[in-house]
Amino acid sequence: MVRVKSGILTKKKHKKVLKLAKGYWMTRHKQFKKAKEAVLHAGQYAFSGRKNRKRDFRRLWIIRINAALRLLGLNYNKFINKLKTNKVELDRKILAKIAVEYPKIFEKIVEKIK
Repeated sequence: MVRVKSGILTKKKHKKVLKLAKGYWMTRHKQFKKAKEAVLHAGQYAFSGRKNRKRDFRRLWIIRINAALRLLGLNYNKFINKLKTNKVELDRKILAKIAVEYPKIFEKIVEKIK
């Protein structure tokens, strides 16, 4: 049986993980074991962060639309209901952008819905 030395592969794997952990605090960017653990956790946070971003933006759009509607004497709940009944197909992202950047056009949309 021939003895297999895997020093080169191990070194390569360690370098890969340590490169990913660059900039981490204390031993988390120096020691392989700590760096590996830190990189794994960072990956989990990044994954959940990508999901949370969608949630956060939707919440922001709703807040912006509601704030613009309050100035016009309407609330978000009734506005969205009227949008659906009148079959206006504008999503929250576009409505929020119009409300912030073009308030006069948003006002016309609201008048048309009323």
